[in-house]
Amino acid sequence: MLSLKQKTVSGLSWSFIDQMGNLGISFIVGIVLARLLSPREFGLIGMITVFIALSESFINSGFSDALIRKKNCTNTDYSTVFYFNLVVGVLFAAILYVSAPAIAVFFNENELIPIVRVMGIILIIDSLTIIQRTILTKRIDFKLQARISIIASIGSGVIAIVMAFNNYGVWSLVAQRISRQALNSFFLWLWNNWRPKFIFSWKSFKELFGFGNKLLISGLISTLYENIYFLIIGKFFSTETLGYYTKANDFKRVPSEGLNGIISRVSYPVLSTLQDDKSRLKQNFKRLIRSTVFITFILMLGMAAVAEPMIITLIGEKWRQSIVFLQLLCFVGMMYPLHALNLNMLKVLGRSDLFLKLEIIKKVLAIPVIIIGIYLGIEALIIGMIINSQISYFINSYWSGKLIDYHTKDQIKDITPAFLLSLSMSIAVFLLGLIIPFGLIWNLIIQICFGAIYIFIIGELFKVKDYLYIKLIVVEQLQTIKSELKKRK
Repeated sequence: MLSLKQKTVSGLSWSFIDQMGNLGISFIVGIVLARLLSPREFGLIGMITVFIALSESFINSGFSDALIRKKNCTNTDYSTVFYFNLVVGVLFAAILYVSAPAIAVFFNENELIPIVRVMGIILIIDSLTIIQRTILTKRIDFKLQARISIIASIGSGVIAIVMAFNNYGVWSLVAQRISRQALNSFFLWLWNNWRPKFIFSWKSFKELFGFGNKLLISGLISTLYENIYFLIIGKFFSTETLGYYTKANDFKRVPSEGLNGIISRVSYPVLSTLQDDKSRLKQNFKRLIRSTVFITFILMLGMAAVAEPMIITLIGEKWRQSIVFLQLLCFVGMMYPLHALNLNMLKVLGRSDLFLKLEIIKKVLAIPVIIIGIYLGIEALIIGMIINSQISYFINSYWSGKLIDYHTKDQIKDITPAFLLSLSMSIAVFLLGLIIPFGLIWNLIIQICFGAIYIFIIGELFKVKDYLYIKLIVVEQLQTIKSELKKRK
C-alpha cells in the first residue's frame, strides 16, 4: 500500500509525463503546422474556441469534481453521470450545428460554417470519455492516462501534418483536434475496464449535482473569461491578428497550463483524502504552493526573456507579431497554477458555493478592463489580463487561506524567494541575448543553457529550499526507475 506522499509523487510524475508529453508533442506538431499554414488559418480555429470550450463545460457540469471528491462512489453514480454527459454532448453538438451560420455572420467568415459543424463531433466524443478519465484520476492512476495521451497526440499530429503537406489548410487543424479526442476516447475504453450499467438514479444525480451545479456555473464563467479574448480579437480585429494571438497563447500554454493541469489533476484527489485533517491539509497545500510556483515562475519568466529568438527560430519571421503578445501572456500564465491550487482548496473543503461567488466577483471586475482593451488594442487587452490575474489571486488566496489558516501574506512570503530568483534569472538571460553576437538559433541555445546554469548555481549556493525539495524528488524518482530497470534485468 503506497503512502500519501508516494501516491502524490507518483501521480505528479505520471501527470507530468502526461501533460508535458501531450503538450510537448502538440507543441512540436504546432511548430511544423505554423510553418506550413498561415496565421489566418490558426485565427479561424481561434474564433470557435470559446464555443467548444463552453459546450465542454456544460457536458462536464461539475460532475467530475463531485465524483472525485465523493469518498465511496458506486457504479450507479458513474453510470448516471455517464448517460447525462452523453445526452448533453449530443444536445450541444446539435446546437453548434444549427448555430454555425450565426457564428459565421458574427465573425463575418462564411468559411466557419462547415468548420463549426464538424468540430461539434468533439463534444460527443468528450461526453463518452469524461467518466473513464474521472475514474483513473480518482485512483490517482496517471500512468495509463499518460500513455494514452501521448499516443493520441502523436497519432493526431501525424494526421494533421500529412494533411497540411497536402494543402488541406485549416482542415488539417480540425482533423488534429478531432482525431486526438477520438484516439483518447478509444484507448480509454480499450484499456480501462469500467463499463456503464443500464441504470440512471435520480437520487445519485441530485446528490452529485448539488455539489457540481455551482462548479458548473463557476466553470462556465471561468471558461468564458479565459476564452472571450479569442471572441473579442476575432470580432474587433483581423483574423490574422487572432492567429498571432492564438500562436502566442499556444507557446504560453505549454509551461503554464501544462503545470496547471498537472498540479490540479493530482492535488485535488490527493488533498480530498485529507479534507478532515486540517493540519495535514495545510502542510501539503503549502508544499504544493511553494514547489509549483518555483517551477512556474522560472519557466514563464524565462520564456518571456527568450521570446524573440524562440518564435523566429521555431516558426519563422512571419510570426514576429506574436512576440510581444507572448511576452505579456507569460505574466498572465505564471499565475495560473496559483489560482488553480487556491480554487482547488475551496472544492476540497466542499465550498462550491464560495467558489461560485468568487468567480462572479472576479469576472465582474474584469469587464471594464476588457472594454478598455477593445478600444486601446490587444497589448492593452493583455495588460488588463495581467492586472485581473493579480487581483484574482488576492481574492482566491484570501478565502482559501482563511479556511485553512494559510493566509495571503503567508503565501506571498513563501513564494517571494522563487519570484526574485526567477526574475533575476530572466533579466540576466534577456540582457545576455542583447550582447551575444551570434545568430538567433545560437542565441536561443546559449540563453536557455545560461538560465539553467544560473538556477542551478544559485539554488546550490544559497540552499534554496524549494530547489532542494524538487531536486530530492527528481533524484528519488530516478533511483526508483533505476531500481525497476534492474529488477527487469
